[in-house]
Amino acid sequence: MPIRFAIPGDVPGINAIYGPFVTDNAVSFELEPPSDERMGERITGTLQQFPWLVSYSGDRVLGYAYASQYRQRAAYQWTVETTVYVDAQSRRTGIARGLYQRLFAILRQQGYYTAYAGIALPNQGSIALHQALGFESIGICRAAGYKLGAWHDVSWWQRPLGNYDSPARPPKPLPQLRAALGELT
Repeated sequence: MPIRFAIPGDVPGINAIYGPFVTDNAVSFELEPPSDERMGERITGTLQQFPWLVSYSGDRVLGYAYASQYRQRAAYQWTVETTVYVDAQSRRTGIARGLYQRLFAILRQQGYYTAYAGIALPNQGSIALHQALGFESIGICRAAGYKLGAWHDVSWWQRPLGNYDSPARPPKPLPQLRAALGELT
């Protein structure tokens, strides 16, 4: 499936994928789905520094993945948190794997070294995906969030993106690399 950077026209498709994760289960700890306007703001803000990618077929968004700042303190600047969501009808087709692999390649080019992912439990499908892509379990935060009448644990996963022996230069903002990356397909 083709992959490209998210554009404003993707917002309804992204929200169509994300909304059920908010309303129907505890995969996301948001309690209300974001409006199209709010999701558009998130995408625009993310693309100032980090990739936000979509997999699509025609004008339909099949899945998306993005990176975000892990923590605000300066020593964390080489670390990101990653997220991937796929439309219910498109799961187990390789879309999440493709999105994540492209995301990791861009993050390496930017100069990031470590990716983290938080997985609300239970979620065996997400755990299997992250393990298959080189993430290792680093711990569980017990009763981290309360949603749908229950407390939920979050397992944390870590994946190296770069060689830790190399000198750490500040990561490049995504706009500096977009011309070199060209249009993703």
